[in-house]
Amino acid sequence: MTALRPAEGSDDADRGLLRPGGLGLAQGIALYLASVLGTGLLVLPGLAAKTAGPASLVAVGVITVLAVPLAGAFAALAARHPDPGGVASYARTALGPTAARATGYWFLFGVAAGGPVVAILGARYIATVVGIDRSGIPWLALGFLVVPFVANLFGVRLTGWLQLVLTGLLLAIVVVVVAVSAPAVRPESFTPFLPHGWGGVGTAIVMFVWAFAGWEVGTHISGEFARPRRTIPLATAITLVLAGGCYLALQVVTVGALGERAGQGDVVLLDLAEAGGVRAAPALIGVVSAVVALGVLNVYLAAFGKLGASLASNGDLPRWFARGAESGAVPRRALMLSMALVLGYFAVAVATGFELQPFILIHTASMVAVYTIGMIAAIRILPRRTAGWWMAVIASVCTIGLLLLAGIALVVPAVVAVIAVGVTLVRRGRERRRGAPENRDTASVV
Repeated sequence: MTALRPAEGSDDADRGLLRPGGLGLAQGIALYLASVLGTGLLVLPGLAAKTAGPASLVAVGVITVLAVPLAGAFAALAARHPDPGGVASYARTALGPTAARATGYWFLFGVAAGGPVVAILGARYIATVVGIDRSGIPWLALGFLVVPFVANLFGVRLTGWLQLVLTGLLLAIVVVVVAVSAPAVRPESFTPFLPHGWGGVGTAIVMFVWAFAGWEVGTHISGEFARPRRTIPLATAITLVLAGGCYLALQVVTVGALGERAGQGDVVLLDLAEAGGVRAAPALIGVVSAVVALGVLNVYLAAFGKLGASLASNGDLPRWFARGAESGAVPRRALMLSMALVLGYFAVAVATGFELQPFILIHTASMVAVYTIGMIAAIRILPRRTAGWWMAVIASVCTIGLLLLAGIALVVPAVVAVIAVGVTLVRRGRERRRGAPENRDTASVV
């Protein structure tokens, strides 16, 4: 195994990295949108309106701007260094094997805790709007997990096309909801503009941070793009515009059409559709919840599979899981490991009565830890004083701030980091006995 291979140059690099049949721009946008929009689309507009009132529009604008450096830095990394290990591989090159191990474990074992959350939220949404008894939620949620897993077994090309269809449906439904509820918007709903002060705006901003997370997912599938150097930055930019536009439009109609009722119910999109007089509102919102849940799980399972195979190829997981790490291959063994992890979390969620907060905390704290290491690695890897490097510098400050805000939830990432250090000590002991020190800058070859 060798170090990350930078994709130097532009046209020449693209010719060298060209993968016939790889992901194109439309599929890339669909995959990125799914990882960024997520289930926040189902609940955040109402919660933010309840927290900050009309000033929640400011929160959407602020977080959209703050997402630019983070998204830009990850896009620069993915475009220059397409690697299935994603952030873990960048950490391996910049900070050594222990940091890479911890980063990979955080994403695979920590971020995976969000899988059951997505599936259960989607199932709850459908159960609410269709009238399914609570006892049916576990089975609905299980279906949300199984369908994208099966799709990923056939490879990222099928996943990309499936995601294109799902994201197209999602955007179409958002447009319909905004269009039908827009006539119900009342100017008086926007006054007073700051009913809860700037503190409410700050809380809403923190909420929307999680809505705009997900940029790291693209690094794991970057090697599957036909022209990563050209496609990834463009897909990232378009996704930023579309995601910001979706949230801003939904926030305007949520505040303007629902007024003080915003955030009182659990199904804000249903409230908006009913405000617009749509008779088929329950069916419409049932479709959007299914599309969102399937889309998010589809993308994350693809990332988990590639990362697991990459970690195994570097010896950080049993090498049996390494098959499929190379670009274009399907990491079925690592996918099975990822699915087993998600199902394990799901079983705990069912046993604890669907108490989702612990899983959300594990997911978000692990994500912030990954972001922090990713941005530090980006500063060291990307060419100095380039646009991507400056974005990484700015994003590193933001992620460190988020790390401080995570507080007690960082216990899980800290425990995982200790495990990573333990694995390092064991491996070094073995290598010392063999007389060959551990390579400190290895990464998967793409």
